[in-house]
Parts: sequence; structure tokens; C-alpha cells
Amino acid sequence: MRNVGAIILAAGESSRLGQPKQLLKFRGETLVRRAVRAAAEAGCDPVLVVVGQLRDEIRAALDIRDSRMSSSTALEDETRGGGGEIHIGGARLIENAEWRNGVGTSIRRGLEQMANSVEAVVLLACDQPLVDGTIIAQLIATHDKTGKPIVASSYANTLGVPALFDRSCFKALLALPDDSGAKMLIANRQEEVASIAFEDGTIDIDTREDFARLTAKSE
Repeated sequence: MRNVGAIILAAGESSRLGQPKQLLKFRGETLVRRAVRAAAEAGCDPVLVVVGQLRDEIRAALDIRDSRMSSSTALEDETRGGGGEIHIGGARLIENAEWRNGVGTSIRRGLEQMANSVEAVVLLACDQPLVDGTIIAQLIATHDKTGKPIVASSYANTLGVPALFDRSCFKALLALPDDSGAKMLIANRQEEVASIAFEDGTIDIDTREDFARLTAKSE
């Protein structure tokens, strides 16, 4: 499949963790940068990072030239456009002024920026540090093979993100309640969902203890 974009949801405040999870470093990279790299390595274009109050911090974390993150949207220099948009390297930062109202607002904000230019979109969270380009490529390949409009990751007896949604799902994604994520759509359309196995999807970072276990495991 061509024209697959990615939306990285990075607007949360990480209240349980006590510090921005997007900026935690794992294996030498911030979690937000790892998510950008994974999407870019799978060929997603554009790659949008939806941010809230941490706009400047995330901008700084991503403002490092790296050829492995290049895409057709990449610019040699940073440029500013309308609507709170900043182009940085192979990704674009999109500000979501309504981020406090819930993740649904960030999905909507990101999708509004690319709905007319892509055939499908992959949604990623910043708090799943073991997502890589291979996982995202499997989502795309499974969609091509099955023709299912939704391909979700399977872990811990559930289906969730990272997940791919094709154009037929865009209207429903845009209509998600402010406080609801894509998992709601996956659950409501089970007959339209294919899945890939991603047991490491259970590893997410919500608390300091979560991050301590992750780093101890990787040493």
C-alpha cells in the first residue's frame, strides 16, 4: 500500500509518571523520537506528532538531523506554517490546543491534517517503547493481504495500538468522543479487524515503576 501516514499521539501530561513520558530516554533515544523513527522506517509519510503543552520540549527532542528519518515531507531547514504547524526533519509537529479534553481530540487534530492525502493512517502512542519499524510494516502488509480496513496489534488478550485504519474509517475516527481513543472503534467494528501479534505491546510506561522495570530488563 502507498500513501500511509502516521499520527504519533504525544500530547498527554503523564500525570501518573510525574514527568513527560515522551521525553524519557530508552536505549539512547527519547520515546517520542523512537516512535517517529519507527514510523519513518516503515515508510509512513507524512509522520505527524500531535503535541500539547510540551511543544517546545518535543520540538527540541526531534530537532536532530538523521537520514534514517527522512521522508518526502522532510525539510532541510525548519519552517513554520499556519495552524501551529512546524516541520522538523522527517516529522511534523501539530499543536492540539484541546489536548486536555482527551486523546480523541489529538486523533482528530492529526487526521484533519492528512485525511485528503493518504489512503490509510497508523496511530501510535509514545508510551510503547518496543514498537519499531518492523511492527508497523507488518500492520501495512497485513492490510494489503487481508483487505481489512483495520489492522490492530494483539497483546494481553486485547487489540489496540499501534493500529492501521484505512480511508473508510476516517469519518469514524474524526467522530470519536474527545475522551475516547481508537480502541473504541476497534471494539465496535470487530468484523472489520485483522490483527498482528505484538506481545511487547503490553509494555507501556505509565509510572516510574514501569520505566524502572523496562530499563532493568534491557540492561
